Amino acid sequence: MDRKRSRQEPEVQDGRKVGLARALSKLGICSRSQGVELIRTGRVRLNGARARNPEAPVRLGKDRIEVDGKRAREGPKLYLMMNKPRGVVTTAKDEMDRETVYALLPKDLPWVAPAGRLDKASEGLLIFTNDSEWAARLTAPETHLDKSYHVQVGAVGDTSLLRKLEEGIRAEDGELLRAKQARLIRSGEKNSWIEMVLDEGKNRQIRRMLEALRIEALRLMRVAIGPLELGDLQKGCVRDLSAEEKNLLDRAMGMPDRGLQETRARPC
Repeated sequence: MDRKRSRQEPEVQDGRKVGLARALSKLGICSRSQGVELIRTGRVRLNGARARNPEAPVRLGKDRIEVDGKRAREGPKLYLMMNKPRGVVTTAKDEMDRETVYALLPKDLPWVAPAGRLDKASEGLLIFTNDSEWAARLTAPETHLDKSYHVQVGAVGDTSLLRKLEEGIRAEDGELLRAKQARLIRSGEKNSWIEMVLDEGKNRQIRRMLEALRIEALRLMRVAIGPLELGDLQKGCVRDLSAEEKNLLDRAMGMPDRGLQETRARPC
C-alpha cells in the first residue's frame, strides 16, 4: 500500500471493557457484525480459550484476542475518501447482488467501514475509516457537522423554493425537515441546480423534502462534509485524507488537535 507506517503498530491501551465483537471492530479487524460471525463460527480465542459469546467482556489492551490463531492487534488508523458513483450501494454485502462501494476499494486495503451513507441513486463524497470512535463522532447528530449537496431538480429554482427549503417542509410521515442553507447555483428552462447544506443528517432528508413538494430529484451529489471538500477526485476513485484534511475535520468536530501526521494520497 502506498502509505508510510510506523514500525510499531499502536495498540489500544485504555483497559476499558467492551464486548468481544466490538473489540474486534475497535481493533480494525472487521465490522462488529462480521466479528459476531467470526466468534460464532469458533474462529476467535480470548485469553487462549475459544470464545462463543460476542458480548464476552474484553479489557482493551490487556486481554489477548486471537483470530484464526493469530494475535489481533490494532493496526494504523486509516482515513479515506471516495467519490461514490451512482448505482452502487453503501454496504459490504447486498442481498440483491448489486455492486457495492467495497468493489471500488483497493484489494490490499485492511478492513474499513463507511462513516455515514449515500443511497444507491446518490453520488459524491463518502468517508471510510477503521477508527470506529472517530466515525461515530463524525456521524453523531449532536456533532452538527455541515454536509453540502449539489442537487439537480426537475423544477425552475426561485426564491420561493429556496425559502421553503430553509423554513422547513413537512414530509409525508409528518416530520419537519429543513435545510440550514439553500442557494441557487444555476437554472434553466425546466431544471435547476441547488446547493443545500444540512446539519441534521436525517434519513433521505433531501429526497423526502423534494418529494413533499412534488419535485423530482434528478441528481444528488454530496460535495463536502464540514471543511472536507470532494474537489476534483474522479468518480469511483479513492484516496487517503491528507494530514491537513484530517485535522481540519477533527477541529470541526471539537476534537483535540493531535498535530499533523504524515500521510500520502493514494493514486486512483
